[in-house]
Amino acid sequence: MDFDQLRYFLSVAEQQNFTRAAEKLGISQPALSRSIQKLEEELGQPVFERKTRAVALTEAGILLQSRAQQVLAILRDTKAEITDDGKSGRVRLGAIPTIAPYFLPEALRQFSTAFPKSVLVVQENTTDILLKNLTQGEIDLAVLALPVPARYLEVDELFEEELLLVLPTDHPLVERETIRLVDVEPYPFVLLDEAHCLSDNIISFCRQRSFQPVAVERTSQLAMVQELVSLSHGISMVPAMARQLDQSNRRVYRSISGKKPTRTVAVVWNPYRFQSRLVKAFREHLNQRKRRSR
Repeated sequence: MDFDQLRYFLSVAEQQNFTRAAEKLGISQPALSRSIQKLEEELGQPVFERKTRAVALTEAGILLQSRAQQVLAILRDTKAEITDDGKSGRVRLGAIPTIAPYFLPEALRQFSTAFPKSVLVVQENTTDILLKNLTQGEIDLAVLALPVPARYLEVDELFEEELLLVLPTDHPLVERETIRLVDVEPYPFVLLDEAHCLSDNIISFCRQRSFQPVAVERTSQLAMVQELVSLSHGISMVPAMARQLDQSNRRVYRSISGKKPTRTVAVVWNPYRFQSRLVKAFREHLNQRKRRSR
């Protein structure tokens, strides 16, 4: 059993298909099949149950998947620790879609200037997938909105930001000097899909004040929420960082009076995985930006 066999096995387990796994690995399907067959011969039992269009893990495969992930993670961490010079290497960063395009570009640019030999790899995904990737060691850090529904992860709060009410320019509430939450109750909302935590933030804030927002439309991108609001499909709430980059004159932003809706942005990492000096430097870079924003 060697490194490549374990890597090939995990790819098939992830893709649940030999063809897709071979394409992702950049090898031929017959070569991949021979590698898995050799692995099964060595173990004395199958690790996959072959079906017509897919494969599923056997009990032996489920056990091997867990162990293989641990073994490869240890090997990657060992190599990273040996070659860690604090100046070069990769920082694998994850961020949710309502943070990545607004907060990260300037942070990445500044860090790349300070550490020109570094390679920053960014993955944009939903909170649940990023937490899974942190646990499995596929990324080093994740920038998320709290709360983080996962144990055994370290969390460092970066900043709190307001969620602003966004309205079409001809909306009746635009002319009001102050807008209370009760004022928006009669109007339908445009929200992100349920997979996005921003919708949870908005709904939770409203429910705490005995108000259930009615979502008439849901979409997967914050930019589309803004566009649908411009087209008078409804109203919404968006993070202040998204408003700062919005140059459109087809929608307006207002602050809710009284207790304001907010979200807390944090950086999260797995303390049980090796953290290179470069990764720690990026964490400190984010904290410096936090201190400057106060």
